[in-house]
Amino acid sequence: MKTLPISRYRFFQKLQPLSLLKKITGKSVTGCLQVFSTSGSWSIYMDEGKLIYACYSEKMFEPLYRNLQRLSQQISTLPCGIDQQLRAIFETGIENQAIPNPDYLAICWLVNQKYISPSQAAILIEQLALEVLESFLNLEEGSYEFIPDSFLDDMPKFCYLNLRLLVERCQTPRSVGVSLSEREDSRREAAYHQTSPTSQSHPSQLFQINQLQPQAKTTPKLPRTNGYKPAAYPINTNDHRGQGIIQPPVDKKLYTIFCIDDSPAVLNVIKSYLDEQTFSVVGVTDSLKALMQIVRTKPDIILLDISMPNLDGYELCSLLRKHSHFKNTPVIMVSGKVGFIDRAKAKMVGASGYLTKPFTQGDLLKVIFQHIV
Repeated sequence: MKTLPISRYRFFQKLQPLSLLKKITGKSVTGCLQVFSTSGSWSIYMDEGKLIYACYSEKMFEPLYRNLQRLSQQISTLPCGIDQQLRAIFETGIENQAIPNPDYLAICWLVNQKYISPSQAAILIEQLALEVLESFLNLEEGSYEFIPDSFLDDMPKFCYLNLRLLVERCQTPRSVGVSLSEREDSRREAAYHQTSPTSQSHPSQLFQINQLQPQAKTTPKLPRTNGYKPAAYPINTNDHRGQGIIQPPVDKKLYTIFCIDDSPAVLNVIKSYLDEQTFSVVGVTDSLKALMQIVRTKPDIILLDISMPNLDGYELCSLLRKHSHFKNTPVIMVSGKVGFIDRAKAKMVGASGYLTKPFTQGDLLKVIFQHIV
C-alpha cells in the first residue's frame, strides 16, 4: 500500500474509500489504517484482515455514550448515568494526555467492571464500527498511512469483524426516516433468531457500490456474525423480546495496585492517575519493608521501581516469583532506563511488563489494563 507520512497529510489527494478498505482485508494485514481530511481523521484497526475497532477523531466519545444509552435499556447492570462516570475517568481524567484511544480503554474498563460482558462489548464495537464506516465511505479527499504497530496490539480484543460484510450493511439502501441504528436493531433481531447460517456472498461482490437489492418484506437475512470469538457470557436468543440479554454478575471489583518506589512524588502521581472507585493504591517507599506488606495485602498488580537502595527492583521481583502466591501476579517494572539490557533483565527475573519514566496517565492505564482485563 502506498503511504503518506503524517507530516504530509495537509497535501490531500482524491481518495477511494472502498479501494483503501479492500487493501487491508488480506489475512496478513495487521495494524491501523489512518485517514486524514479537513474534517477529522479515521482510524481503522485490523488484526489479520479482520476489523477489531474503528473510531473517528471528532466524535470519539459521543457515539459510545449514545450506544451505551441504548444498551442500558437491555442490560440491567449498565446504569443510566454510566456516561458521566466514563467522562470523569477517560475524558476529563486523561485530558491532554498522549493516549490514542481512551474510548477503547473505556470499553475495556466496562468489561473489567462487569458492567457489560465481552459479547456485549463486541456488539457495541460492531455498532460503533458501522457508524464510523458510514461516514468514512463518504470521504472524497484526504490522505492516509498504514501503521503496522498500533495502540491496540497488547489490549484485549472482543471481536474480529468481517470488513466486507460491514461495508455491505452500510451500503444497504435505507428507508426514508430510518436511521442506521434502527436498521441494525431490526437486522440484529432477525439474525439472533436464525437457526441456520446464512450463505456468504461471492468474492466477486467485494465492495460493490449500490448493487445490493432492498431487503424483502420477509425476515431479512443478515451476513453471518461469526467474526466474534467465543464470549464468556451468552447472548439471549429467546423470542421473548422483553428479556433482553443475559446478564453478567453484578459485583464490581476494586483492584489493589501495590506501588514500590523510593520517591514519594512518583507514588503520589500514580495515586492521582488512578480512579479511587476502581483502584485501591498502596504506596511504599522502603523496598525491604514492602515484601512483608505485599504478602499481607495480596495485590492484583505490582508496580516496582528498579533503582532503589538496599533491595533493587530486580531482586524484589525475583523474591516475589519464588513465593507461591505471587507466581502469576502481574509485576510491572518502572524505570527511567530505556535500554534493551534493562528490559531483558526485567524479563529474566519474571517481570510481566515494563513502564518507562516519565509516563503519562494514558501509559499507566494502558499497562494496567493489559494485565488485569
